[in-house]
Amino acid sequence: MNAKVYSREGKETGEIKLPETVFGVAWNPDLVHEVVVGMQANARENTAHTKDRSEVSGTGAKPWRQKGTGRARHGSRRSPIWTGGGVTFGPRNERVYSVKINKKVRAKALASVLSKKFTEQEVLFVDSLAIAEPKTKEAKTILTAIAKGSGQESLATKRKNTALVVLADRNIATEKSFRNFGNIEVTQAKDVNPIDLLTYKYVVVADAPSSVEVLEKRLAPTKPKSK
Repeated sequence: MNAKVYSREGKETGEIKLPETVFGVAWNPDLVHEVVVGMQANARENTAHTKDRSEVSGTGAKPWRQKGTGRARHGSRRSPIWTGGGVTFGPRNERVYSVKINKKVRAKALASVLSKKFTEQEVLFVDSLAIAEPKTKEAKTILTAIAKGSGQESLATKRKNTALVVLADRNIATEKSFRNFGNIEVTQAKDVNPIDLLTYKYVVVADAPSSVEVLEKRLAPTKPKSK
C-alpha cells in the first residue's frame, strides 16, 4: 500500500509505503461510534448543579396546620412544588459521566477512521511543513499549492472544518501559522484521535515518514504478557 508524497510547492516528490495496520483496516462504524461517544463523555465537565429540598434556604416550619383550612396539606415551603423550593431530578455535580475505553478498542477505532479517510482520498502526505517563523501568508501559500498539486481543490476553498494538520514533532512557528485559520487545526501524530479526524475533512500529514512511524507504533498490536 503506497501513497504519493507532496512537497510544499505541491509537486510529487515520491511515494511512501503505508502500514496495513494503520491505513488498511476495515470500516467499523459501531466501534467508532462507541469510542467517540466515550471520549466525549470523558471530556464532559459536570458543572451543572441544582439544589434539592434539603439544600435550598427557607423555613422548616409547616406552612399551615394539617386540617381545617380547606387548603391542600403541605409540610414544607422548600418542597419542589413550591416556588423557590428544591428541584426534583435536576442535574447534580456528583454524577460521573466518564466511561472506560479499552486501549485496543481505541486503537482499532483510530485505525478504522484513518483507513476510511485514506480510502476516500482525504489523507495527504507532505514531506515537510516547517516554517521558520509564524507567517499566515506562507501557510496559505503552502495549502493552496498542495490543494492544486493533489487535485483536492476544496482544501484551499472549504471554509469550515477544512483540515487537520498532523506534525511528527512540536513546531511552534508552524502551529501558529496554520492555527490562524479558523478552519484548520494542528496536532501531533502522538495525539491524533478519532474525534479530530471526523471533525475535519482532510488530514494533512507532514514529515510523512516520521508521522506514519509514530502512528504505526501507537496502533501496533500489544503482545500479551508472559506468565
